[in-house]
Amino acid sequence: MRIDVVSIFPSYFDGLTLSLLGRARSAGILELGVHDLRDWTSDRHRTVDDTPYGGGAGMVMKPEPWGLALDELAAASAPDRQTRPTIIFPSPAGEVFTQATARELSTRDHLVFGCGRYEGIDERVFEYAAALGEVRLISLGDYVLNGGEVATMAMIEAIGRLIPGVVGNPESLVEESHEDGLLEYPSYTKPSVWRERAVPDVLLSGNHAVIASWRREQQIERTRRRRPDLLPDDEG
Repeated sequence: MRIDVVSIFPSYFDGLTLSLLGRARSAGILELGVHDLRDWTSDRHRTVDDTPYGGGAGMVMKPEPWGLALDELAAASAPDRQTRPTIIFPSPAGEVFTQATARELSTRDHLVFGCGRYEGIDERVFEYAAALGEVRLISLGDYVLNGGEVATMAMIEAIGRLIPGVVGNPESLVEESHEDGLLEYPSYTKPSVWRERAVPDVLLSGNHAVIASWRREQQIERTRRRRPDLLPDDEG
């Protein structure tokens, strides 16, 4: 997979050189490019924002640098890919990002993330981007961040770890929270007793069928207590 990120703060993404995603990049499983939007400006101040039409507080990101950036990145993927890129703009006005969204996007060949700042990006950029690829406005939740960088980092982490070869043991992905619509069961390791708190006896039994049943019960109970909205009606 190829992922391109456009931001006015490219150093935000230095952390992607670490851990599993960093190793995936080194191994050639994941190709990641982080780009400074100001590289597509032409004035000496490298201006990326201006006052909003119609008045109002704050500044709006200008369409010109975004158009040039998207042109270049979309064209770069064309020679060796059958499909157009998926262009993602983190936005509190977008669809909510879920594990299902992450799994869907992990199957794409090329993702382009556009990180907005200030009061957002000129609306015409989204309209123009639709001519270059599939456009998705995606929100992490019902709150507002200072910019799209943090949301993009979270999405890349969630998507990237689902790419085959990134996580060493793919079975571990199946058992995680939200993969089957429920929260993950509790996990324990040695020692069996720590500060007078013992590991549940069932996990020491060696009976894998009983352990699997207990873990499923724990998933349902944990979800009922913490996220009842995720439970189907017959288990609520």
